[in-house]
Amino acid sequence: MNDTTIFPQLDIPETLAAGPGPGNTDPRVLARFAQTGLADHMQADVLRGMVECKEMLRQVWGTKNTYTYGVGGTGFSGLDCMLGAILPGDTVVAFVNGTFSGIDGLTIRMKAATREELAANAMDPQAASVTIVNVPHGQSVTGEIVEKALSQHKPKWAFMAHWETGSGRINDLQGFSDACERHGAMGLVDAVSSLGIADFSIDAYPGVVGWASCPQKGVLCLPLTYAPVSFTDAYIAHVRANGCASYVHNPVLEARHWGIMDGKDVPAGAYHRTHSGYAVAAFHEALRITLQHGRAQKARDYAFHEKALRDAVTAMGCDVTSNMTSLVVLNLPASLAGREKELVQGCRAKGFGIWPTLSEPVQVRIGILNQLSERAITDIVMRFAVAMKEMGAEIDMGAVQAGLDRHYQAAMAAE
Repeated sequence: MNDTTIFPQLDIPETLAAGPGPGNTDPRVLARFAQTGLADHMQADVLRGMVECKEMLRQVWGTKNTYTYGVGGTGFSGLDCMLGAILPGDTVVAFVNGTFSGIDGLTIRMKAATREELAANAMDPQAASVTIVNVPHGQSVTGEIVEKALSQHKPKWAFMAHWETGSGRINDLQGFSDACERHGAMGLVDAVSSLGIADFSIDAYPGVVGWASCPQKGVLCLPLTYAPVSFTDAYIAHVRANGCASYVHNPVLEARHWGIMDGKDVPAGAYHRTHSGYAVAAFHEALRITLQHGRAQKARDYAFHEKALRDAVTAMGCDVTSNMTSLVVLNLPASLAGREKELVQGCRAKGFGIWPTLSEPVQVRIGILNQLSERAITDIVMRFAVAMKEMGAEIDMGAVQAGLDRHYQAAMAAE
């Protein structure tokens, strides 16, 4: 009897990724991935590409941190590397205002938990040394909230997401950094949703010692490649002195695979883990695209196009509760309340990839990652309007289109 099953070739159709991430990868990145020659990982151009990636990534982060590199995998890989410095019993204050900062908070509790605390609840340990400050969904973490918590608890570590994609909120990075400096906490920041979209330089925030991002949002480098991280000398010194319970995601050992040793860049040619030439080429091109666009201009473009989307869905009767510029998080009109997941499923069935929120209250999330044009925004708006109309919403399509026209014509006139 032959039990072998060979399935048909997998064909995946084109989809408009209009959610919080991942976004649609730039064709230039995909071309570099697909057209890269089969190369040994020690081949000269692979090594040169890795050196150039480090240098470009430092420009994208806005830093002189030597320990700036990419961790192979998703954003969770980069976050795990950054949070690996937290050891059992370490005191931490973590600020949570959405799904993903909530997962970060759980990760922190797992890393800081004692063996007894893990044994008591292995999947959801209640580490006594960790304080989780929960900020209501739809609200931002403010400097005042951070100041109050750090002044009270005086932790070794403090953690916050810069942009929380689960609720679409921007948190107070300056206030967080300032409070960390005042109270002697080492700040850690999840910049998964802000790097490559917001215009900020991490060296301007000295209270933060560790940063982690991802390859599928602002940097937009799918297929999965590298999650950008950056660490200050103080963070690296702490890891060297105290250790990290990981080899793969050890912030010091991982850096060696990018030619960073003893606080310096070493010449290309040092042995490294088997980094794929395809991934290096794709990541290299994604960073080039970001720098060619310009951080400040890219940030302005996101804000401009998000305003068009925000005004359009508001004209449809939706209530936008987010303040990110790559994503709108909204409540549907009263006539469709409670049918958010139904609407999202209907859109996804037609190749229009929007998302619900992953925690309560259920809202709809529409993103514009790599969709920075009038044509792209109009396509997103009209697909969403049609989906709402099919569910019974009363929408004046002409008025929606007129609003978009005014937004873009005003910009043209200003130029």
